Amino acid sequence: MTSTAARMLETHPADLQRVDSELLLACIEECLRCAQACTACADACLHEDSVADLRECIRTNQDCADICLTTATVLSRHTGRGADLIKVVLSACEAACRSCAAECEKHAGHHEHCKVCAEACRACEAACQQLLAVIG
Repeated sequence: MTSTAARMLETHPADLQRVDSELLLACIEECLRCAQACTACADACLHEDSVADLRECIRTNQDCADICLTTATVLSRHTGRGADLIKVVLSACEAACRSCAAECEKHAGHHEHCKVCAEACRACEAACQQLLAVIG
């Protein structure tokens, strides 16, 4: 089954210029998956008995979710894209995912939702790195 993001990239009339469409699609989809995982993880943390111990995790989840959504949104636009802005957005997303994964990994032994979130963050971090490498 083809994702909506893939269908939108395929049907968009603008030229992607030198951006690899598969890497772009992978990054958009990983950003969206990560945003969902971070949002759900923050909510799950709020329901834990040890919520006070998870404050940093919750904040990091929320920041990462927002940055991932913004990155997916910016990457989904094909008009007026400036390579410099794309690089900054991807770098910010990569950093947010790295930070969130590290924080969630601290709690992964006690909270399965943190383990799942850390995995999503690492996948998104890698997707951002791969797209950054081809954008140069």
